[in-house]
Amino acid sequence: MSSLVIIKTGDAFPEVVDAHGDFEQLFIRQLREALPETLTLSVWDARDAVPAEPAAAYAGVIITGSHSMVSEAPPWSEALKPWLRQALADEVPMLGVCYGHQLMAAAFDGISDYHPAGRESGTHAVRLTRAGQEDPLFGQLPTCFPAHLTHAQSVMQLPPDTTILAHNSHDAHQALRYGARQWSVQFHPEFTAPVMRAYLERQKAALRDQGDDPEALLLSIGDTPEASSLLRRFLAFV
Repeated sequence: MSSLVIIKTGDAFPEVVDAHGDFEQLFIRQLREALPETLTLSVWDARDAVPAEPAAAYAGVIITGSHSMVSEAPPWSEALKPWLRQALADEVPMLGVCYGHQLMAAAFDGISDYHPAGRESGTHAVRLTRAGQEDPLFGQLPTCFPAHLTHAQSVMQLPPDTTILAHNSHDAHQALRYGARQWSVQFHPEFTAPVMRAYLERQKAALRDQGDDPEALLLSIGDTPEASSLLRRFLAFV
C-alpha cells in the first residue's frame, strides 16, 4: 500500500494543539475523508531527522508550517533541502504549506526571508493568475477566494522555472508550481476558522505594533472551503 508522508516542520501554539490538534492532525482531519483505500498517511518529524526513505518511496509529500524561519537556516531544515531537491527530480507529488512553501522555494534556489511589509494574518482574499486558472490543481477554484494566513516570511525571489499561480495585495507569491505535480502555498488550507481565530488572539500585540487592527481581523475571519479543497484535490495527483 502506498504512503503519503506529512513532513512535520514545527508545532502549533499549545492552546491550538490542546483545542484543535497539531499541524499534522489538522492535515489528517482534512485528508482522511477523501483518502482512497490504496493510500495511507504517515508523519515524519523533520526536526528529528531527514526521512529515512528516499522521496521516490512515497506516493506523495506534504510539508507543514512551522514557527521557525527559513532564512535562519535551522540545521534540520537545511538537511531537508537535498531530500526535497531529489523529490523534485524524481517527480514525486509535493505540496508545501507556509514554512513548507518557503522551504521548497529556498531548496530550489529561490530566496525566502522576512516580508518588508511585516506579518500577514487573518482571512484574506487570494487571486489566481492566468496560469493558476489553467493549473490542474488550482484551475477548479474561483478566480478569487478566501484563505487563512499567518506568516512573517515569504518567498521573496522565485526559483528558476517557477510558475506563479496565485497572489494578493500583500504577497506576490501566494501559490507556486515547480514541476508537473509539485506545488506550494503560503496560505493554510488545513486551518479552520477557530484555528485562525486562536492564532490571531496570540498575535494581537505584534499585529497592533505593526499598525494592524486585530479586532477587525478577528471579525473578518470566515470559512475557507475553496482553499481547504486543495488538500483533497491534491490526492488525485498522488
